[in-house]
Amino acid sequence: MKKRQTDKRFIQANKEAAIAVALSLAYFIWWYATAYGFGDKPVSEYTYVLGLPAWFFYSCVVGFLLFAILAALMVRFLFREVSLEKADKAKGGEA
Repeated sequence: MKKRQTDKRFIQANKEAAIAVALSLAYFIWWYATAYGFGDKPVSEYTYVLGLPAWFFYSCVVGFLLFAILAALMVRFLFREVSLEKADKAKGGEA
C-alpha cells in the first residue's frame, strides 16, 4: 500500500487557518467582555472616554486597533509565503 504524503503547503495553510480562527475568537471574547462588562449599567451611570461611552470605546475602538495590530503581526511573523504551483511543477517536473 502506497503511503500518502501530505503536501507541506496544506500543513502551513491549516496552521495559519487555526491561528486566524483563534485570533477571531479572542477578538469576539474581548468585544463581548468589554461591551457587556462596561455597558451593563443604567445609562445615567456610564463613564465616557473621548466623548464615547466606555463600553463602546473599549470594545469597538480599542479592540479594533489592538486586534488589527495583532493581525498584522501575525501575518508578518507567523504566515509563510507558499507556492501555488502544482507540486510537480514546483519540483521542475512536467505535468
